[in-house]
Amino acid sequence: MEKVLITGIAGGVGRLLARRLVAETEVCGVDRAPWDARPDKIAMYRVDLRKREFEDVIRTERPTALVHLGFVRDFRGDPGRRHDINVRGTQRVLEHCAAHGVEKVVVVSSGTVYGAQPDNPFFMDEDHPLSASRDYPEIRDLVEVDTVASSFLWKAPEVRTAILRPVHVLGPHVRSMMGEFLRLERPPTVMGFDPVLQVMHEEDVVEAIARALEAGLSGVFNVTGPGEIPLLTAVRETGGRAVPVPEFLLRPALRRLFPWRAVPWPEGAIDFLKYPVTLSGKRFADQTGFEPLFGLRETLRGLRGG
Repeated sequence: MEKVLITGIAGGVGRLLARRLVAETEVCGVDRAPWDARPDKIAMYRVDLRKREFEDVIRTERPTALVHLGFVRDFRGDPGRRHDINVRGTQRVLEHCAAHGVEKVVVVSSGTVYGAQPDNPFFMDEDHPLSASRDYPEIRDLVEVDTVASSFLWKAPEVRTAILRPVHVLGPHVRSMMGEFLRLERPPTVMGFDPVLQVMHEEDVVEAIARALEAGLSGVFNVTGPGEIPLLTAVRETGGRAVPVPEFLLRPALRRLFPWRAVPWPEGAIDFLKYPVTLSGKRFADQTGFEPLFGLRETLRGLRGG
């Protein structure tokens, strides 16, 4: 029987994935945070990925597969600590997988690593350059994580490694940049801009991860949801009311307020409210048969748990 170890198991996607897999697979996980009301069948360890205790978990549990979700995605904490956890933590995870015979690895990155640029083509494939850190330095560590995992594909070909880049994930159990934005009652938008968004339901991203494990994928894969929707329409569908703000006011406001943690997003996030970041998920769908179960309206209206 396959045994899957999930890093970041106490997070929203980690918990959902563990519950999805435990009926047919032995599941264990690690996290720095607790998981209250954890099912008894799921073993969990409170450890730091950068510490020796994590290697001890892999040596003891001997998983055949690992799903890496153990990232810090909140920009409001110390940036040096976030970079160290994300980048050095990922390096340690992959090194231990190669050293201890883990056969399959799934690293869950993000479609935001492509960056929101005015010259972005529609439906970018996996070969498009990762440009997010050009105008959004706070996301540099996530781009580095993706690059580290991509390099691991060639350094350790004996480990079947899949890097998944899902579009914006929405749901009542997950926290994401776009999810937090769409939860606002009156979210500020950039006056004169209404970019196309791609979103997917939290349960669909869990199913995509499970499909990647089952197929033993190796390579880089965009993962997309049920379609595209304009930003302002998405705001209305989630029950909000957009407040258009001229960019010459919005940008300096974020620049001044973010260092004081008065707002959750740095200045670079503004470009995701201006330019479309649309991905092609054809490669992943062709190799796994994946189709999203939740439509656009269902995904957006379920954001607040309704």
